[in-house]
Formats: sequence, structure tokens, C-alpha cells
Amino acid sequence: MERALGLQWCVQSDSFKFNITISERALTRRGILSMVSSIYDPLGFLCPLTLPAKLLLQELCRQNFGWDVTIPHTLSEQWTNWNSKLSLLEGFEVPRCFKPHHFGESVHSQIHHFSDASELGYGTASYLRMTNAKGKVHIAFLMGKARVAPLKRQTIPRLELAAAALSVKVDRMLKAELPSTRDKSVFWSDSTAVLKYISNDHTRFHTYVANRTSRIREATQVSQWRYINTKRNPADDCSRGVSAESFMRNPRWIRGPEFLWSSEEDWPNEPIDRSQLCTDDPEVRKSVTVNSIMQTCEERPTDKLLNYFSDWLKLRVAVAWIMKVKDALRHLVQKRKDSKDDYMYQRANRINTRSVKISMKESITVEDLKGAENAILTYVQRQSFPQEISMLQEGASCVRKGSSIYRLDPMLDGGILRVGGRLRRSAMPEERKHPAILAKDHHVSTLILRYIHAQTGHGGRNHMLSQKEQRKTW
Repeated sequence: MERALGLQWCVQSDSFKFNITISERALTRRGILSMVSSIYDPLGFLCPLTLPAKLLLQELCRQNFGWDVTIPHTLSEQWTNWNSKLSLLEGFEVPRCFKPHHFGESVHSQIHHFSDASELGYGTASYLRMTNAKGKVHIAFLMGKARVAPLKRQTIPRLELAAAALSVKVDRMLKAELPSTRDKSVFWSDSTAVLKYISNDHTRFHTYVANRTSRIREATQVSQWRYINTKRNPADDCSRGVSAESFMRNPRWIRGPEFLWSSEEDWPNEPIDRSQLCTDDPEVRKSVTVNSIMQTCEERPTDKLLNYFSDWLKLRVAVAWIMKVKDALRHLVQKRKDSKDDYMYQRANRINTRSVKISMKESITVEDLKGAENAILTYVQRQSFPQEISMLQEGASCVRKGSSIYRLDPMLDGGILRVGGRLRRSAMPEERKHPAILAKDHHVSTLILRYIHAQTGHGGRNHMLSQKEQRKTW
């Protein structure tokens, strides 16, 4: 008999045995953790048996017991009862070799993973199914893992999915250690929700489910996953925990489920439809439908004109020419209306058409540019501050308090909205008392600032503001 940290290897029978003797320590959280950790079980032979002890430690953690605080009587009874039954494991043994004597060469070898979860914990059990040339089947226990459920409450489908992801992780490790397995692994789960999550690759899930399902799909195929009833699932033992008596009385944990010893035709059939998820499944992201109405309106010709130019001087010249032609055409139309005699009408038509042609050959004067500036500013202000201008035209002494220019005490001067206030009584030059008000985000305001910036030789901000305030128009 060879021994290693409580695990015994009987050389004569070539099997593993357990003779667990736990050194008594103080019944505190630290002492119980030390005693549970002293059980050496690297392959998970005793997973269903050790889970109740782990649940006891989790309960102590949930109740915020200190490491060296004596546990209450109710919990100490649970620990004493569990510890006293470990002596029953003296008759427990597991064959070391996966393949029995005189079995011969295995023709087919396949790993089967069973996963399950409950409110207490989740786990997985893995078995190697071998078939020789004569069709004889043998099942060998490979590995078992059991974990307690997180302190933060999770739904059962999420825990079932965590168990399925754990079985995929175990499969990767076993495939690396057992290169002799020829067939694809088979994964069994008793959760229909998990099987539907894995099968639906077009559905959007929440982060927890999405991360684990993507991890499962990367390593496995949907056809490798099968359904098994809970009563026939050996992983149910490691997700709930069993007592020492039940563990020794029921050999299913080491032997595997009975149907694996039969041919594949006798395996459980799948009675579920994986393609349809429940409409009220909380893990499915709700699709949000947004209805929007797009109202398209053509840009005004005047706005197109203002946005077309990138230079303030060119814009003023263009507007000045347009106003010049407009005045000439207006004069022509007025002459036509005043003419009552047909001869006089034709003569007036001829004379005014000639006058329009002559005016187009004339040059733009300073007064024309000034009038163009006033027209541009008037139009821009009516677009930016229509309510304020309307109130002042109706005789109001000030604009509404909610207006963005209320603090400027605006006033109308020749149709242009200007800054008011007590500066009118100051001795400052008239052109600096009442500058025009423009919206800061308007294209015309940008053109004016660029023009002043160029005129001042790209001066600083204060110099630009000083030059701007010297112009009454701006």
C-alpha cells in the first residue's frame, strides 16, 4: 500500500483507496478550512461528499464569522456529523487503470461530460466510454468537479450554463492529456434553457450568458450537446452533495449512468425543440424599435447665398450687386404699373431695361456695401432672434427674461438689434456704444471674425475685439 497525502494506492489490486483521518482543530472558520483542505482529492473522486463541508464554510462566510471565532452549536453539529461519517470511506476504491484487464484494444473511445447545477452548487462529471472489437463497452471515471454557488444569488439557468462551461474547460484539459480519444466528446445537460442558449447563435443575450455561450460554441459543436433527465444525471450528486451513506450505497458516481453501458440506440432521446426560446426569457435582450420621422425642408435661397461664401468682403459685394439689381427691377415694375397708354408703356419698358443694363456696368460704392451689411445683419438677426425683435417692434421696453440676450438690454436701431443699457449716457464714441448683436454660432459671425482677424494682421483676441467695437455696424 503506497500513501500520498491521504490517498492510498493498493499495488496488488491496482486501485485507489481512501483512509481519511482529519486532525482535530478548533471549531472555527480557520480550523474547518484547514481540515477540509487536508483531504487530498485531485481527480474529484469525493466531490459529492466534500461539497457539504464547502457549503458549511460558505455559510460561515455569509454570516461574517471571524477566522478565529467559535462557530455556533447548530453549525458545529453539522460539521461533527459530517466528519464522523468519513470513516465509512475505508471500503471505497476506484480502479487506477481506465481499461480493465483482458479488455483488449479499444476501437472507439469517447469522453462523456455531465453537468448540473442547483441552488447550492454546480459541477461536472466526466467518463471515458470505450468499445473493443467485440462490441463490449466499459465506462471509466475520469474526473469530477464541484463548486459552491456564488454568494451573489444567480438564477438556476445561469448556474446550469456555468456548469456547462466548466465541462467544456475540463474537456479541453482531458483531450490534451488523453490523445488516444478518437471520437468527439459528448456533453449532457438536464437544462433545456442551456441547450437552447447554445443552439441559438442569432439571439442577443445579456453579458453573463453571451460570454459563456460564445466560449462553449468556440470549443464545441451544437450536435455534441444532448439532453438527459435529472434523475439519470450523475452530476446531480456533485451539485447538491450527498452523505457518506448515500455515497457508498449508490455507485453511480464512479460507475456512470447505466445507459452509457448500452448501445447508442438506447440513449435518452431529446424531447425538446432547441430552435425556440421562451418569449419572456429574462436573459434575452429586448429588441427596441425606434420610429423616427424625418422632415426634409429645402434651404432658403438667402441661406444658400450666405453659406456659399467663405469671405466677408465677397459676400458683401455679392449682396450689394443683388440689391442694386433688385432696386432697378423694382423701379422698372413701378414704371410699368404707372403707364396707362400702350405707347407709353412700351417706351417706359424700353427705357427702364436700358437703365438696368447701364446699372450693371456701374461699380459698387461704399454706400452700397454699407447697405448690404445692414441687409445681411437684419436678415441674420431675424433668423436668430425672431421673438425678441417682434416684442421690441410691438413697443415692449425689454425682451422676455428667458431670452439669451436679456442681459444685453437689446434695442432696435434702424431695424438692427443692438446692445442697449446705460452706455448711451457715456462719453464713448457713438459707434462703440451700441454694437449689433449676432448669434455666435452663425456662419456670418464666423465670416466677420475671420475678416477682422485678417485686417488686424492676425492679431490677438483683445486687439480683434477692440477693432470690432470701433465699427458701429458690428
